[in-house]
Amino acid sequence: MESSTGLAPSRAGRTASYGRGMFYVAVAATAWGTGGAVAAVLYRTSGLGPVAVSFWRLVLGIAVLAGLHLALGERFGARRRDALVLGAGLAVYQTAYYGSIAYAGLAVGTVVTLGACPVVIALAARWALGEALSAGRVAAVAVGLAGLVLLVGGGVQAGSAPVLGVGFGLLSAAGYAVVTIYSRRAGGDLSGATVGSFAVAACCVLPIALVEGLLPAAGGPADVSAGGLAGTVGWLLYLGAVPTALAYRLFFAGVAAVPATVTAVVTLVEPVAGVLIAVGLLGERITPVAAAGAALMLAAVAGLARTG
Repeated sequence: MESSTGLAPSRAGRTASYGRGMFYVAVAATAWGTGGAVAAVLYRTSGLGPVAVSFWRLVLGIAVLAGLHLALGERFGARRRDALVLGAGLAVYQTAYYGSIAYAGLAVGTVVTLGACPVVIALAARWALGEALSAGRVAAVAVGLAGLVLLVGGGVQAGSAPVLGVGFGLLSAAGYAVVTIYSRRAGGDLSGATVGSFAVAACCVLPIALVEGLLPAAGGPADVSAGGLAGTVGWLLYLGAVPTALAYRLFFAGVAAVPATVTAVVTLVEPVAGVLIAVGLLGERITPVAAAGAALMLAAVAGLARTG
């Protein structure tokens, strides 16, 4: 079993402290937020679809983590059950989230998926883990959801099949709940299962990715020059290394020390990070309402960091 940092080996069963676990989950969510911006660039420039991008980030994440294991002299040592359950959950919630965005639109898909996660996890944690729904946690969920609606809900334009998109969003939230609840119930640091879970998830999404197309579209922007292809490879390597390998390893290490309901609220940092990147690096503008929503979401996370 790896240490609570998820970066070096240690004695089995050791987990992070609550504060460190909160930090790991927040860093993971921030990394996921950067991944959304990078994926958006790849969709526009490479001709790759969302499921193909998801497949490649998983495969490259496996390569990065395998190299890290070898460099640090770590053993892979994951239980088969951990890899199967976590991998299936990852495949469901990532693929269903992309389906929600495709059919319901970006704003609706994001609100439904990320908004449903804290509610589904809070109820599931109460039933499966016996976690108390304290007034502070309920308030944090409510404030976080209000902020999410303000952040991405302005000027909502529904997609081609909003009802189907909402269904995919709820399915995505259920998949994420499985990953979070199982990680908490299994006990201990499950970051050692990351490679195995990525392999299972990659096998699950491969058939869809093959239909969508695994390689950049012929004649697409990535094929125009070697530099275009190199850019695509570079962005995919970033996705595999940071929002995938690093983020999920930290997430699995952190969730062992943080209640499932708290974890779900902390991961709302992801859309905030995405908005900040869009404003700071991509030149997009943020409305006062959206800024207020981001502030509410960060306030919810900060409140949980103090009270738990």
